[in-house]
Amino acid sequence: MERASFPPRGWNSYDSFCWTVSEEEFLQNAEIISQRLKAHGYEYVVVDYLWYRTKVPGAYVDSLGFDVIDQWGRMTPDPDRWPSSRGGKGFTEVAKKVHSMGLKFGIHVMRGISTQAYNSNTPILDTIKGGAYEDSGRQWRAQDIGIKDRACAWMQHGFMSVNTKLEAGKAFLRSLYEQYADWGVDFGSEKLYRPIIYSLSPGTSVTPAMAKDVSGLVNMYRITGDDWDTWGDVAAHFDVSRDFSTACLIGAKGLLGKSWPDLDMLPLGWLTDPGSNQGPHRTCNLNIDEQKTQMTLWAMAKSPLMFGGDVRKLDDITYNLITNPTILEINDFSSNNREFPYVSSRKYYNTKPLPQRSTRLLKEVSTSHGHVLGLSSCKDPNVNCWSTEALDGDMEQICWVEKLGSHGPLCLYKRKPLLNWDEGIIYGQNKHHLFASDGLEFCLGASARQKLTSEELKSCSFSPCRWDANQIWELKNNGALISNYSGLCAKVNSVKAKTISTGVRSWVAAGRKGEIYVAFFNLNPEKTVISAKILDMDKVFPVKNWNQTSCKCREAWSGKDFGVIKDSISIAVEIHGSALFVLKCD
Repeated sequence: MERASFPPRGWNSYDSFCWTVSEEEFLQNAEIISQRLKAHGYEYVVVDYLWYRTKVPGAYVDSLGFDVIDQWGRMTPDPDRWPSSRGGKGFTEVAKKVHSMGLKFGIHVMRGISTQAYNSNTPILDTIKGGAYEDSGRQWRAQDIGIKDRACAWMQHGFMSVNTKLEAGKAFLRSLYEQYADWGVDFGSEKLYRPIIYSLSPGTSVTPAMAKDVSGLVNMYRITGDDWDTWGDVAAHFDVSRDFSTACLIGAKGLLGKSWPDLDMLPLGWLTDPGSNQGPHRTCNLNIDEQKTQMTLWAMAKSPLMFGGDVRKLDDITYNLITNPTILEINDFSSNNREFPYVSSRKYYNTKPLPQRSTRLLKEVSTSHGHVLGLSSCKDPNVNCWSTEALDGDMEQICWVEKLGSHGPLCLYKRKPLLNWDEGIIYGQNKHHLFASDGLEFCLGASARQKLTSEELKSCSFSPCRWDANQIWELKNNGALISNYSGLCAKVNSVKAKTISTGVRSWVAAGRKGEIYVAFFNLNPEKTVISAKILDMDKVFPVKNWNQTSCKCREAWSGKDFGVIKDSISIAVEIHGSALFVLKCD
């Protein structure tokens, strides 16, 4: 049986290294995965995007002219970061080492052809006949197949679509696929001569109706934007996972077995920031209850489990989370997974005062007065509403000039960006960091969640101030406030444009040995008691005679044995926390 018959499980370099991971760092992580996580099913190690970009001053996520390409316009690993690639070897040596560890090797590839190859007008390789591709008496080149007006929405300077109606366009893509297979990559297209797990990343544009066509062509496919370690990101996955389970797309027929809707990577442990030019430097921002909620939902929705933290600093708490035997059992072997709406809840009352909500949570809910900051295409005429206002001393603000109902304008404090002289980053006169308050601790960023389309509304977020490109903004003369990272413009929107889910949720699934799994999720900003009646299980599992059924009940995260229950399950769940019950019913 091919591994694609189960949700793929492994490690991806993005959450901990962004695009800057080196061969040494990657292989160090792979070695530890083979020693500690392979036994738990984590078998894929994946190099995320821009492995072909040189890490030098001026190179960042959407820079142009810093990529390593071969004579045919194909991306090849940066030899300074990947020294074993020299001499045209590509990832061959890295793949061999990964395979010797008993693991499988994967890479992230961008759709289309690079802008750098297009500008250089490189010839196209004909892998069938050898040499440059020729047809109709002419030699075809990059500018013949690249569609310049269909540039990547979140990497405008990086890649553009390829005209696949042309045989030359098909030849170019074929040369890419065969190159990856020659390197020993275990990720790609089914048409290759080696078994490869194929993953797509269409993101939030995917709907269940669209996925019915996609699922038959791939092993896994993203159904969300990039997931980072904020509660808003975790909460945003509940509706979409419900929709795909309702459409019976969890484990639908796909390549080499089944196809799995992918909720994105698990940003736990030791991480970096989205859009950063540096490797891991901080711990996960989610608290332990939020992390358990994420692991529980990913398991119940049978999403691929791709851990993102730097395994070299894998702490015991994170290790126990990602190797929890009940979580992994559900992820691999459960069936009939779906949301279970037949639960009730009430506020938890205690004689002790409830803990104060963290400033982090308050920042994520809204920026001010029931409105939120968002990102939009700079072609939108409604983004040109920012202006500078001087304050006492040297401080200035950038304000949204339209009033927000009965409130005044929304304003952000500005300051010249922090510089990192070691990286040689120097920004122009109009580039700024933007702060939520004059405390100058948290900066407005345009995170890598913006891998959607430039026309869609996307949320901004505040995070500790750094020199990263995703926190640099430029105020244009026309009143547009543009992100140096994403190329999108800041806009103030009604809170209806993005809300953080609240309330309670529940999921159920059947185990392979007759168990029933019941998960409670508390999305509320306060501790909540959640309950479910045993009789209501009949609405999902109608085979049993639930009127005469009693169940032995254990909670997986705490290990608490609830004994035999006959009427209902009830438990107080922490803020943003979860409870996972294993029922064995007679």
